[in-house]
Amino acid sequence: MLRRRAVLGTALALPSLAKAQTASWPERALRWVVGYPPGGPSDTYARLIASFITPRLGQTMLVENRPGGGAVLASETVSRSAPDGYTLLHADNGNLVYNPALYARLPYDPDRDLTGVGFIGRFPLFLVVRPDSPVDSFAAYTKLATPPTYGSPAVASPHHLAMEMLKRRAGFDATHVPYRGGPAAMQDLLGGTLDSVLIDCATGIPFLRDGKARALVVLSEARSAQAPGVPTALELGIDKAVAFGWQSMHAPAGTPAAVIERLNQDLRAAVASDAMQERMRNLGIESAPWTPGALNDFVAAENGVWRPLIRELGIRLDS
Repeated sequence: MLRRRAVLGTALALPSLAKAQTASWPERALRWVVGYPPGGPSDTYARLIASFITPRLGQTMLVENRPGGGAVLASETVSRSAPDGYTLLHADNGNLVYNPALYARLPYDPDRDLTGVGFIGRFPLFLVVRPDSPVDSFAAYTKLATPPTYGSPAVASPHHLAMEMLKRRAGFDATHVPYRGGPAAMQDLLGGTLDSVLIDCATGIPFLRDGKARALVVLSEARSAQAPGVPTALELGIDKAVAFGWQSMHAPAGTPAAVIERLNQDLRAAVASDAMQERMRNLGIESAPWTPGALNDFVAAENGVWRPLIRELGIRLDS
């Protein structure tokens, strides 16, 4: 009887202990794991946001680059970490939505092992050609006698999959040429090696603004404020041709709700800051102050669109 009372007392004390630990969080530095090398859009925005959040938390938020296998290594690292708010994942379409359809086996399950913290932004995607290209419209591009080449930042990147989706829904052919990042693809476009590139706004808008590239179409619901002369695929009569790159912060499933809410508030404040908004607007990046629940709903909707399409297209990374 005494032992039973002792066990019951311990059980009743656990929620209070967890609440006390949450109230004192954070007590040490946080890790925000990025699945890509330094210098790219994911790393850049993680570092900008971390520098804003650090003084608000009173603890350093360290950005840790762990590139490898479509961000599988980073995703596995965070998924297997303690759900205590000290290890976070820089997430995107690839490691949350695409990977379960691209790999027969993964060392993590994004639907079960990770949960949303906050949304960073989405990056409209443009199909661009050189300024001197004889192709003067998207319609002309789709009717070329020889299928054009198009570059993307990587195999199975949002850019690659968006173009394959566009090809299917608009009924044309083009040959994919993958690169190690969008800037490398753009340089080969300017050098005449490629006919076109499917590029995100963060990389592409400076080229469009400087007249070094010309966009034929943007794959968003509405025209970009930074490239208002570029029609959307929907305007051109291509149904359901909407695609973005996007970024978020995720945490291991089971992380205390109070910790997630605190991080969500700080991330939203970082994205809403004047300096960040100016930077994002200038590059055409679209932000949204979503709650963790709204972010999880968004990811679930993305899963319903892209996983079946990837399987239909037959794109795999482990075959």
